[in-house]
Amino acid sequence: MTPIVSTRHEQPMNAYLALWNGEDSNTDAVSESFVAYEPSAPGGEVHGPAALEAYVRELRTAFPDFTITPVALLEDAEMVMTEWTATGTHDGVFNGLPPTGRTFEHKGMSAFVIADGKIQEERLYYDPREIADQLGFLEE
Repeated sequence: MTPIVSTRHEQPMNAYLALWNGEDSNTDAVSESFVAYEPSAPGGEVHGPAALEAYVRELRTAFPDFTITPVALLEDAEMVMTEWTATGTHDGVFNGLPPTGRTFEHKGMSAFVIADGKIQEERLYYDPREIADQLGFLEE
């Protein structure tokens, strides 16, 4: 795992990265009221630790080698912003789309709100069409 370099929020950020990268299934890094605004999630949102765990499990079942690599990070007392690169191979059904065996790589940004040592909110910024195109779903 490439750890997040952070002075104030290292523990929750590294735990969250480990969850997404399949190194740990623990959702203790997020609050009970956690919400992620995730373009690829059903309805565009994920609410609470249980829903986050289920969403990550579904994604990692479809993309077993899914990896997020942090590229850059900015933080203050209550917010962390990180640029990242995500990669994966589509080996299972995801959001009703059959596996293609193709790989993707794309960049995105996440803005996190952190309070009391827990991630309260994540806002993800990326273009899901870029992934769909790389997986062959937008070919004409």
